[in-house]
Amino acid sequence: MLRNFIIRTISGIFFVAALVGCIIGHPLAFGALFALITGMALWEFSGLVNAHAGAAVNRLINTIGGVYLFVAFYYYASGWVSGRADVMVFVPVLVALVYLPISELFLQQNDPLKNWAYAFASWLYIALPFSLLNVLAFSYNPMTGTVDYLWQIPLSIFIFLWANDSGAYCVGCLLHKYFPAKLFERVSPKKTWVGSIGGALCCLAVAAVLHHFFQTVLPLTLWHWMGFGAVVCVFGTFGDLVESLFKRQLNVKDSGRMLPGHGGVLDRFDSALLAIPATVIYFYTINMF
Repeated sequence: MLRNFIIRTISGIFFVAALVGCIIGHPLAFGALFALITGMALWEFSGLVNAHAGAAVNRLINTIGGVYLFVAFYYYASGWVSGRADVMVFVPVLVALVYLPISELFLQQNDPLKNWAYAFASWLYIALPFSLLNVLAFSYNPMTGTVDYLWQIPLSIFIFLWANDSGAYCVGCLLHKYFPAKLFERVSPKKTWVGSIGGALCCLAVAAVLHHFFQTVLPLTLWHWMGFGAVVCVFGTFGDLVESLFKRQLNVKDSGRMLPGHGGVLDRFDSALLAIPATVIYFYTINMF
């Protein structure tokens, strides 16, 4: 028990340090880290559905294609390509989309439709959300004619997710005896409404702190930050529940063993997979008004 706790603590510290360090350190470090995470998550997802869902997804091609989608978004959003190359950078993604269904004609698998469904689902569920991080991290500055790297936004997403998890866990442990109502008992029996409310309040408090420190960099009001925190909290919780549903459907406890003491990559980033697209929608919405 003690050994597992020590392993979990040490790996958790390294995980957070690597994530924060790469996001803050340099745009290339940010891109390299999340390209790696995207690949690991896709490889893990393909392995799970092949082993437990009777699929036969081509893990290598599926992973390479998904990672390239992230890289294409990175180059596009960061302004490293211009003119016609902006569109051309996505052509290999289309090649992969064409290749995957055609390949099933020659592989003669028992259930090709299942293979297509899981392959394309992994891109929508994993590769696309991580790719959209680039849309949040890079912003064109019309004053200078350059693209700025706004590391504060992707970092804030993960800070909100950690605050939500910590607040939900602490409040849930303290008050679940008095308020035992479950959030989604069929999917996650331990999650309670009172814990979720505690996580939400924690996110709102963190939003006020982030507004104080980042207000000179990001032109967001306190209410914008509150909305930002609420969106990440709500959809991060849904992301956690969706991955729990996925694992329950496959009858597995953890998505993998890549992170000692923490399960798999999907276990660590499940909340982000819905929180990131929701954040993109949120920022586009507030920019319209």
